[in-house]
Amino acid sequence: MAKYFRATCAYERTEEIGLCFLRTVAVVEAQPTDLSSDPRVVRLLDEFADVFESPTGIVLDRPISHEIILEVGALSPKGCIYLMSKEELTVLRAQLDDLLDKGWIRPSSSPYGVPVLFVRKKNKDLRICIDYRKLNAQTVKNAGPLPRIDDLLERLGGAKFFSKLDLKSGYHQILIRPQDRYKIAFKTRYGHFEWVVMPFGLTNAPTTFQAAMTNEFRAMLDRFVLVYLDDILVYSRTLEEHLDHLRRVLGTLRRAKFKANRDKCEFVRQELEYLGHFVTPQGISPLSDKIQAVQDWPEPRNVTDVRSFLGLTGYYQRFIKGYLKITGHLFKLQCKDQPFDFGTDARESFLALKAALLSAEVLRTYHPLLPTRITTDASSYGIGVVFEQHDGVDWHPVEYFSKKVSVVHSIDDAHKKELLAFVHALKRWRHFLLGRRHFRWVTHDNPFIFYKSEDTVNNTIARWMTFIDQLDFFPDHIPGKSNRFANALSRHPGHCTAVYSTFEIEDDLWDSFIRGYQADPEFRDKYANCSSPNPTPSHYRIQEGYLLLHSRGKDLLCVPQDSHLRTRLLGEFHDAPATGHFGINRTIGRLRERFWWPGLLDDVTHYCESCEVCRR
Repeated sequence: MAKYFRATCAYERTEEIGLCFLRTVAVVEAQPTDLSSDPRVVRLLDEFADVFESPTGIVLDRPISHEIILEVGALSPKGCIYLMSKEELTVLRAQLDDLLDKGWIRPSSSPYGVPVLFVRKKNKDLRICIDYRKLNAQTVKNAGPLPRIDDLLERLGGAKFFSKLDLKSGYHQILIRPQDRYKIAFKTRYGHFEWVVMPFGLTNAPTTFQAAMTNEFRAMLDRFVLVYLDDILVYSRTLEEHLDHLRRVLGTLRRAKFKANRDKCEFVRQELEYLGHFVTPQGISPLSDKIQAVQDWPEPRNVTDVRSFLGLTGYYQRFIKGYLKITGHLFKLQCKDQPFDFGTDARESFLALKAALLSAEVLRTYHPLLPTRITTDASSYGIGVVFEQHDGVDWHPVEYFSKKVSVVHSIDDAHKKELLAFVHALKRWRHFLLGRRHFRWVTHDNPFIFYKSEDTVNNTIARWMTFIDQLDFFPDHIPGKSNRFANALSRHPGHCTAVYSTFEIEDDLWDSFIRGYQADPEFRDKYANCSSPNPTPSHYRIQEGYLLLHSRGKDLLCVPQDSHLRTRLLGEFHDAPATGHFGINRTIGRLRERFWWPGLLDDVTHYCESCEVCRR
């Protein structure tokens, strides 16, 4: 072939020669990353179908139960029964009957008795939430260990198959120590009860749950099982080995009479998310969204945007080499004597600063032994949070996070907005923070202290406080101007559309608003005009489907002529637990700060005058 090729070159013009080399390549199909439908897996799960049944009753012979040890001089927490709607009372009766039938609660004559609230779950159902704030404040904290996440992840080297299990109502499968049950009594309109099993919201519950799981799986830990609270991970090198490991884990759950939630389990995967990391046979990597708040920062469009971005980067300028040189073109954009022109030089500075914030010199990997702090800020536009650790010399960021607050979930009260930012941070970094001792929460407000001292709180605050009480931290108050980085994140230009204060509007009420606007003679034409491609200028506009009226320098949410919606609002602002039955003028003033509808004054007057509590 080579000889023939040389001969061809001698007699033909080489510039016209075209070559094509062919090679036979075996076609390799991509391996599926989810093998849960493999017949062997299906048969195995069917064999252990009883493990996935709903839990009921109690298991008396478990070696681990939950203890509640109170501080010396602790007082028995009590509280008044909150007013409930007809729907809530119906659900309360049904849930109490269900808990009694399962043996998870029993009638009580305890001197303790805290009130019950309701929270609405994602599927719109109501769930009982018990206000254990005062009990948790007097409970001795359990120093039981939680595993180090870096240690857990190191065990996964070489593994190619993974399964993740989640227990169904896991806390309710752990008993309360008999002599402590009276301490968690709660009172309702239908009686005084105490828990036999561990409820949500107790300060030491995560540690107890970890101890129970560790006790059951001790022989398998670090061999083919990892346990971090309610995350049970099974890992193996081969499929056959994994099926055997999974069988042993399911057998352990069966013997211990623990029940798993099949809908939330993931079986025989080669890729899955675990403890904030993406786990694959090729290795482990942090989830990409840890830096998304900075990566997605939009290009500045005006001087305000430039100042916001420089506030973000300036906080860590001591770690960015040549910071002043890089930012020179951006600082020039703030000069008053020249027009705003975000040209090539400014764009290069902007991109260079974003890259610097994500560099190894600034952004660090989480270390379980380093001092940790969470810094939060909440503005009218959104929330901003930064997770930092101290390396012995200075504080470095581990992750950035920001989030726009939607119309229906935005809150004007400073305490509540700051608490919302902290709750988002705890949910995002729960796997890092549960079990840590004394991490810092840096805030320019003091919402935790404020709500701890309140005798009554609304359903949302009660739910958040129940979640927060599971962690061990201390709030650290700093002036707002010193909180530059989180402050900048909360004012991310992508979030800077107006947001509006509302009462707690569930998602299912969104349709009620839309239907109400279309049927209400007052709002029908205005809504249609604002929805059109070329609306006539007016003081009305639509955001996220809601009609807003700009009046007295602020945007007010228009409430259509729907008796259910308006009654909900009147009740929330007059006789909800947190309000204490304000008078007519006070209720009108609070509503007019946020809402508008024709006849608001008359509706408030009629509602307050017909309030049975006020009339007494």
